[in-house]
Amino acid sequence: MRKNKPLLTEIEITDAGAEGKAVARTGERVVFVPYAMPGDVVDIQVTKKRRRYMEGKVVHFHKKSPRHQEPFCAHFGACGGCKWQHMSYEDQLFYKEKQVRDNLQRIGSIDTGDMLPILASEKPVYYRNKLEFTFSHKRWIHSGEPMLEEGAPEHKGLGFHMPGFFDKIEDIRHCYLMEEPSNTIRLEAKKFAVENGYVFYDLRSKKGYLRNLVVRKSTSGDWMVNLVIGEDNPQQAKALLDHLQEKVPQITSLFYTINLKVNDSLSDLSATHYRGKSYMTEKMEDLSFKVGAMSFYQTNAAQALRLYDAVRTFAALQGDEVVYDLYTGAGTIALFLARQAAKVVGIEYVQEAVNDAVENARHNNISNVAFRAGDMMKVFDDAFIAAHGHPDVIVTDPPRAGMHPDVVQRILMLQPGKIVYVSCNPATQARDVAVMQESYEVKAIQPVDMFPQTHHVENIILLQRRE
Repeated sequence: MRKNKPLLTEIEITDAGAEGKAVARTGERVVFVPYAMPGDVVDIQVTKKRRRYMEGKVVHFHKKSPRHQEPFCAHFGACGGCKWQHMSYEDQLFYKEKQVRDNLQRIGSIDTGDMLPILASEKPVYYRNKLEFTFSHKRWIHSGEPMLEEGAPEHKGLGFHMPGFFDKIEDIRHCYLMEEPSNTIRLEAKKFAVENGYVFYDLRSKKGYLRNLVVRKSTSGDWMVNLVIGEDNPQQAKALLDHLQEKVPQITSLFYTINLKVNDSLSDLSATHYRGKSYMTEKMEDLSFKVGAMSFYQTNAAQALRLYDAVRTFAALQGDEVVYDLYTGAGTIALFLARQAAKVVGIEYVQEAVNDAVENARHNNISNVAFRAGDMMKVFDDAFIAAHGHPDVIVTDPPRAGMHPDVVQRILMLQPGKIVYVSCNPATQARDVAVMQESYEVKAIQPVDMFPQTHHVENIILLQRRE
């Protein structure tokens, strides 16, 4: 018979840990809980019990830390984002720096004594340039709300997934991640769809017409909407998009995408351009980038500029170097560095991203760049080096899983003079850098806050070859 999970009473929260969870201790075990902060004294209902740790949820606050803030968003705790709203932005930055330092020291045995202060975001709210909302025929009903009849208009929702649930959507009234008219676009889309009897997607049966609404903006003032539908019948989608154009004249680009798959991934699909411009224009210093409905671009444009500037400072190019940009995406870092280098070569797995990189190089009249699509472990071989030249500097910006061990070994074999390692996961970054330390010395560390109100933190490490 399964044992009941214990209720832990009057437990003091002592730290803020990885994945945004607060940390407490009871006996020899560590307890991880969301939505609390150091100094809180709480009762914790354990939901997972292991030999060395437990996970749980706060069911009662006996005392809140003097630094505990009341969340500003009505959806805090139900929506899957912005889990650190109960902390001041100053405290968020402190614990993000600590997260970087702890991971580098614990996993990589890396000296962090000279780590630079984290680069804070000038806008702790309304900083994103892209949001993706999900339609649901049956939104989450909160405790205290009246029960609704199956299929009732009030049951329909458009918002974000609740934490840990693929089929539960929190219907969003106001989101603090993107400035207006983002909220107006979402609310008008839902209102029109409900009033006209559109079928919202059933996340369990994988059936329904309206699936997702993707809203994007650029620093140049462009607004783009991509409506994702689950049936090969775009007439209703066009009517909804026409309504949005009428109600929100700031919209400059309208697309729809037909997704007949089970999963929500759009990277392997093509968006159909319906009205307005076929792309947005994003500016970064003297560069401009065409951003299409499926293009990748950093979701915090202002902080992306600061991150790229830090990469450029760390690389300290003199103008005669060959630079390799691994995991180049749409080539933004490569193009940002190109005018200070002899040549920049970008490698990326996704062909569509490489197409964007090539187009953006042409658009900016940058000719000393080359891009190649393919599996990093297969492309990054002797023939590639012979064709493009030995790298003097390697910039690498891998996904959260970090670099494959074979890629790390390939870099070590090539022995570039410098490596600039950009990471969205300090834990995997620490693992990779630990392998490199026999041949490379860590010269500089720069955390960057790309996502305020969340636990996520980017980090840049400069490695220099030991002589």
